[in-house]
Amino acid sequence: MSKHEYTTHIRWTGNQGTGTSEYRAYSRNHDIAAPRKSAPIAGSSDPHFRGEAARYNPEDLLVASLSACHMLSYLHLCAVNGIVVTAYEDEATGTMRENKDGSGEFTEVMLRPRVTVTAASDPAKALQLHEEAGKLCFIARSVNFPVRHEPIVSNG
Repeated sequence: MSKHEYTTHIRWTGNQGTGTSEYRAYSRNHDIAAPRKSAPIAGSSDPHFRGEAARYNPEDLLVASLSACHMLSYLHLCAVNGIVVTAYEDEATGTMRENKDGSGEFTEVMLRPRVTVTAASDPAKALQLHEEAGKLCFIARSVNFPVRHEPIVSNG
């Protein structure tokens, strides 16, 4: 068994002169960086929590991580099973429930991959590999809510 570690650096950029002296006195903006990455990600909180809509929030990043992990697992499985993918897109959505005490949790993420495979590839096998990809995805295996798939595979 291999062990992998990941390091990120978060830097809050939202001090507007008085720090967190009151709830409305500061911005939720921050930068997310990691060693050997080309550029930081501009982050904030969801606009519902006084964040900037033009910046990524942690909830966006969680849904994107699940989507990307599924895609990468799926592409690997296609490559080793003789399925040639020529295009892949996903419109993923996540549902989060906010509780009365201010806490919250995701209750589900739905992935909707749209995959194009070559005419020589088996579309039924390509469709079936999504289930296996869901079982392999490191991120999906790490969350405590369902990650569902509604894939569509077409020959291109």
